[in-house]
Amino acid sequence: MDISLSAQIKQLIPNFKIGFIHYQGMEVMDTPQMIKGRMRLFQESIFFDLEDNNVTDIPSVKEWREIFKKTGKDPNRYRHSAESLLRRIKKQNYLEPINSSIDINNFFSLQYGVPIGIYDCANLQGNINIRIGKEGEQYAGLNGRMNSIENLIVSADELGPFGSPFVDSDRAPVQPSTKNAIQIVYLPPSIESEKANQMVESLLNMFVQVHGGEASFSIVE
Repeated sequence: MDISLSAQIKQLIPNFKIGFIHYQGMEVMDTPQMIKGRMRLFQESIFFDLEDNNVTDIPSVKEWREIFKKTGKDPNRYRHSAESLLRRIKKQNYLEPINSSIDINNFFSLQYGVPIGIYDCANLQGNINIRIGKEGEQYAGLNGRMNSIENLIVSADELGPFGSPFVDSDRAPVQPSTKNAIQIVYLPPSIESEKANQMVESLLNMFVQVHGGEASFSIVE
């Protein structure tokens, strides 16, 4: 499975890059108690940090809001997933455990302030292209609604778009039956290559430590 960036994105957003992780032979489970505890403490820490600060002042959040503007999507109406999570926590609406995969995904998204998506390979087909949503494109999202993905950055396989930094489709979510998955880390374009590698590798290592199996990663730009 190959992943690529569209020429339009490269032209519109210089230095745009993503982290791409491929997991094989993983075991998704109920979230271990240790991770539940860490997640709760981490959210409480974020809440206190945000008491006197705005979510939009976080550099990575601000950078992704600017990306939405560049592609033609209003970031006040279409907030990227990391910003949405942080806004929930600012209201003390803490995230409840779902499963080991989703919870670790959210943990790292909160830690770095960037959108991260993880998808079951069993429901994907062919190679993946990161591009900008076309006029009239939409899909049923994990938020339970039909979502316009026109002018949003989207991840698309041979069947069409299945994910975006705004909200993922309901086509390929990771669940207990998942054995092979891909993860897309929407890095801030300003991040240096060395730091990008360190960030993505640390996410990979924690996933494999919890879920087992094997994994490999690359930075695509």
